[in-house]
Amino acid sequence: MSALWLFLTVGLAFFLAWNLGANDVANAMGTSVGSKVVTLRQAIVLAGILELSGAVFFGREVTATLTGKVASIQLFEGQPQLFVLSIVAELLSTGLWLLFATWRGWPVASSHAAVSAIAAINLLAFGLGALKGSTIRTILLTWLLTPFASGLVSAAFFLLLQRGLLQQKAPAERWQDWTPWISVAVVSLVGGLVLPTVVAPLAALAEARWHWSLPHHDYALGIGALGALGLTFWTTRTLPETRASEGDPLEGQLGKFQLVSACCMAFAHGSNDVGNAVAPLASFVQLWQTQTLPVAEVAVPLWILAVGGIGIVTGLATWGKRVIATVGERLTALQPSYGFCAELGAAATVLLASRWGLPVSTTHALVGSVVGIGLVRGTASLQWSMIRQIAAAWFVTVPASMVLAGVVFGGLRSLALML
Repeated sequence: MSALWLFLTVGLAFFLAWNLGANDVANAMGTSVGSKVVTLRQAIVLAGILELSGAVFFGREVTATLTGKVASIQLFEGQPQLFVLSIVAELLSTGLWLLFATWRGWPVASSHAAVSAIAAINLLAFGLGALKGSTIRTILLTWLLTPFASGLVSAAFFLLLQRGLLQQKAPAERWQDWTPWISVAVVSLVGGLVLPTVVAPLAALAEARWHWSLPHHDYALGIGALGALGLTFWTTRTLPETRASEGDPLEGQLGKFQLVSACCMAFAHGSNDVGNAVAPLASFVQLWQTQTLPVAEVAVPLWILAVGGIGIVTGLATWGKRVIATVGERLTALQPSYGFCAELGAAATVLLASRWGLPVSTTHALVGSVVGIGLVRGTASLQWSMIRQIAAAWFVTVPASMVLAGVVFGGLRSLALML
C-alpha cells in the first residue's frame, strides 16, 4: 500500500478534526464568550492549549471504542482495499456534514455523525450483522441521557449557588466563606475523573527515577489539594475588574470560576471528540504498518492524537466564531454564574463518558446544561425557537450522516471496481 494513501488519510483526519474544532469547540468556550468573561481571541488561545491536552492525555479510551467496538472489522478480512475505502468514506462524509452545519451555525453532535457514518458504511458493506448491538445500544442510551444528566447536575449546582449565595442579603460579604467550598467542588468533580489517569505517567516517572512507589490516588489527592488551594487563593485576590464584572462585582468574582470551568470543558471536549477524527486514522495506520487488519485493540500513537488535537485547534481559530455565537449568545442571556454552572456540569458529564470510553455529544451536554439552568431561572429566560432549531439539527444529523456516508462509500466502491 503506497504512502499516498497514508497522506490522504492523515489529510482527511485533519479535515474532520478541523471541522470538529469549528463546530464543537463552541461547547467549551461559547458560554464564556457569551457572558463576557473572555474575548473570542482569548477563548481561542485557551481552548487551543486545553483541547490538545485533553486529546493527548485523556483521549485514548473513546478512540479505542470507535476503532473496533462499533462494527466488526473481522468482516473485512481478505478485503483490505474495501476497509481503506470505508475509512476514507467515514472521514470525508463526517467532515462534510460538520462543514455544512458550521456554515449554517448549527451546534450539531459530531459523535452522532461519526457513529452514524460507521454504522451506515458497515450496513452497506455487510448488512445488519456487521454492527455490534451491545455497543450501539450503550452509545444510543448515553446520547439520550447526556443532556438530562448534564442539565440535572448544572441545575442542582446553580440552585445551590442561587439559594446559598446569590439571593442572600449582602452576598458579596459571604463570598469569602463560599470560595473554598466552590474550589473544592470544582477540583473534586473534575479532578476526581481526570487526575487518576493523568498522573499515571507521573507516578511511573517518580518510581523509575526516585524509587517512590506511592499509589496513583496519592498523587491525585496531592495535586487536587494543591489545585483547590491555588484556586481559592486566586479567586479571593483583588484583581482588576474584568468585562464580566461591570455593574456586579460578585459576578466578576464568579467570572474567574467560569474561566476555570471553561478550561475544564475544553479539556473534556478534546478528550472525547478527538476520537471521532483519529480513530479511523489509527486503524488505517496499523493496517499500513503491519499489512494486517486491526482486529485486536488498536494502539493509538501520540502523533495521531496530536494530529486530531492540532486540527481541532486550527478549526476553532479559523471558523469557530459562527457556532460560538449560537451557543454563547442566542440560547439565553448568560452571566458568569450561569455559565460557570453550565460548563461545570457539562464538563463532568463528558469527562465521565470519556473515562468509560463512550463517544457522547458535548453539544448535548452543554445545551442540556444551559436549558437546565434556564428552567431554574424561569422558562421565559430561554430562547425556545433557537432551542427547537438546535434539537432539529440533532435529529437530522443521524439520518443525514448515514445517507451521506452511504453515498460516499458506494461511490468510492463503484469507482474502485471500475478501475
